[in-house]
Amino acid sequence: MKTKYIISLSIILYIPVSILCQDKHTVSGYITDVTSGELLINATVYVDQIKSGTVSNTYGYYSLTLDEGSYDITYSYLGYNDISQAIILDKNRVTNIELVVANRVMREVIISANEVNENVEDVGMSRIRIDVKAVKKMPALLGEVDIIKAIQLLPGVATVGEGTSGFYVRGGNADQNLILLDEAPVYNASHLLGFFSVFNADAIKDIQLYKGAIPAEYGGRLSSVLDIKMKEGNSKKFSGIAGIGTVSSRLTLESPIGNIGSFMVSGRRTYADLFLKLSKDPDIKNNRLYFYDLNTKINFRLGEKDRLFFSAYNGRDVFIVDKDSDINWGNQTITLRWNHLYSPILFSNLTLYSSDFDYFLNAEDGADSYEWTSELKDYGVKYNFGAYLNPRSTLKFGMQSIFHKIEPGYARSVGQSNELEINIDNTQSLENALYLAHELEMGQNLKLNYGLRVSSFHDFGPQDVYTYGPDYNVIDTTTYSKGALIKNYYNVEPRIGLQYLLTATTSLKLSYNRTSQYIHQASNSTSASPLDIWFSSSPTVRPQQANQYAFGYFKNIDDDALEFSTEVYYKTFSNTIDFRDHAELLLNDQLEGELRFGVARAYGLELLLRKNSGRLTGWISYTLSKSQKKINEINNGNWYNAKYDKTHDIAIVASYQANDYITFSANWIYSTGSAVTLPTGKYFHLGRSIPIYSARNAERLPAYHRLDLSLTWDKKKKLFGKYDQSFLFSIYNAYYRKNTYSINFKDNPKNSQETIAEKTYLFGIIPAVTYNVKF
Repeated sequence: MKTKYIISLSIILYIPVSILCQDKHTVSGYITDVTSGELLINATVYVDQIKSGTVSNTYGYYSLTLDEGSYDITYSYLGYNDISQAIILDKNRVTNIELVVANRVMREVIISANEVNENVEDVGMSRIRIDVKAVKKMPALLGEVDIIKAIQLLPGVATVGEGTSGFYVRGGNADQNLILLDEAPVYNASHLLGFFSVFNADAIKDIQLYKGAIPAEYGGRLSSVLDIKMKEGNSKKFSGIAGIGTVSSRLTLESPIGNIGSFMVSGRRTYADLFLKLSKDPDIKNNRLYFYDLNTKINFRLGEKDRLFFSAYNGRDVFIVDKDSDINWGNQTITLRWNHLYSPILFSNLTLYSSDFDYFLNAEDGADSYEWTSELKDYGVKYNFGAYLNPRSTLKFGMQSIFHKIEPGYARSVGQSNELEINIDNTQSLENALYLAHELEMGQNLKLNYGLRVSSFHDFGPQDVYTYGPDYNVIDTTTYSKGALIKNYYNVEPRIGLQYLLTATTSLKLSYNRTSQYIHQASNSTSASPLDIWFSSSPTVRPQQANQYAFGYFKNIDDDALEFSTEVYYKTFSNTIDFRDHAELLLNDQLEGELRFGVARAYGLELLLRKNSGRLTGWISYTLSKSQKKINEINNGNWYNAKYDKTHDIAIVASYQANDYITFSANWIYSTGSAVTLPTGKYFHLGRSIPIYSARNAERLPAYHRLDLSLTWDKKKKLFGKYDQSFLFSIYNAYYRKNTYSINFKDNPKNSQETIAEKTYLFGIIPAVTYNVKF
């Protein structure tokens, strides 16, 4: 009872005294696009009398609690005409706003996804919103628009090699990025072994990347959060987008559902396999290689206080070789969300979701035929609340719970040879979290955002748990029955951010956050592979943790026409994971014996200069960074480079709109070569040459650089008279740089004393054309 009194008293003291001392009322509602009815995220609501305001949340909802009186309120969103209203606030008012897309002249073309001065005034740092429209005009491999490839052009984000959709943020591994699609985690975001990502840009509405200062509502990963939201669908009229490209075709349909909701369905499929049938070579003719995506979203308005959203994604890759063997893998996510207004100042969102990633291999080779399967399933619930106490104080709190079920691998022979069956124990675990965060304006120039996340992890049977000795050999086995508790972990994860406004267009920011990760990925490859294995924390594998400190300077010029920012960061990692030399990761029931544990560090400088308006738009980003690990059993216990360590990373992204119909775009990127372990010599034993390798990741591949070009031609209803159409012509790797994908070494067959290095590169110059029609 005493504890309840203390909690109640704390809550009362927490509420600003001004709320209790005078009459206050709330103006609230949803902000949407007048043409489609799409909810607008981060739209600005500004009150002239108090020189402050708020922004709409992820669901387009805003709430302002003010003293009783008269106010002038301006609603704005980038690329839309502002709406100003004078209101008399003598009671709670619901004011839903529909904004109209601005009819801008050529010199006012805008590409930024941020509101004017948002990056300066927002207390959050290390966060970038990406404009889907700008991504669609960028040059792309085989003309396939790719959100992940666009993210790789941002400061602090790196890729290891050519043609990969995996990305590495501020010294973290690829599995340390939390990728969310309508709040459901996506565990493998790659198509065609990493050449493309699983996200169809036609189905996407909003993209936000958190590289640091991660809000307390997110957890479970150490390095970043990529939060992707699908479109709700056009609630005003039936509409669609169709596209035919070099390797794929797409179709997106949107429509209202009476007066109560809307839906969106979007599909995409590659058809390179159809051209293989034209080959005269039977070894090629019988092969099949394709992927497909299907995105669906439905939403219903259940009155003024309730909204219901259902969304789903299903994507799959299929690779069949001469009908004798095949591999296929895919993701499926399902999300059900319920928005409810408990009061004008208290917004809630309840989310139920499932996520499933699996792969299947089948090889038919007579007596030696076999099958191999693996699967990772998540079932989760989130209950998030937003309390808009007043324009200067917002409280967020909630809970999350995830049930993880990992089936690492099951393989069996299906031929007539000796029976072979390998079944790695499944693992079941529960991950929970509670969080509380408060954003507070402390005067005109100072903002504070602080929060706390408390997480836990619980590992359950049935499972055989191995105990390893000093040499990593199994010395004991403990068998746990179904539902038996194996191990508990608890972690406290504080978050804090501070923003100081130097001038109306200049600010300084500081942030610190601690994050914990309970499930991990085993991969020896530098590129994405469906065979990469996820495994959970256990008595042997402790949760990984990271602490990140960041400082930033932000400056806008000429009403956000030019935007400049620089950030420095320092990160430390504990319980970091790497693998012994020549580790055996696949179908290994003693995988933990292949792991080695230690610490890591990463630090760097990031610069971003972005031009947001005018005929010429784009950005220049530069990252200077270092990422290292230290593990006693690797590299003699000395610090060594992480495989994704890159000293320099530069990206130049430009788009020039020549007139109402023609837009030229170009990307140029440069980065230091990836860190690798290469042979530096060899010796002979019993007539065989044996290579001598460098220290772990002590060598470098050659520097990587590439230029991509594109031209977008908007026909504006002239080709078939009725529909808006466009052509996208692109050239990937325009000056034919043979970037190194890998280097293999072998003995010279003419002189065994010599070693030959063979470089593999993936792409030369690749032209592509894509036709799009909007109706």
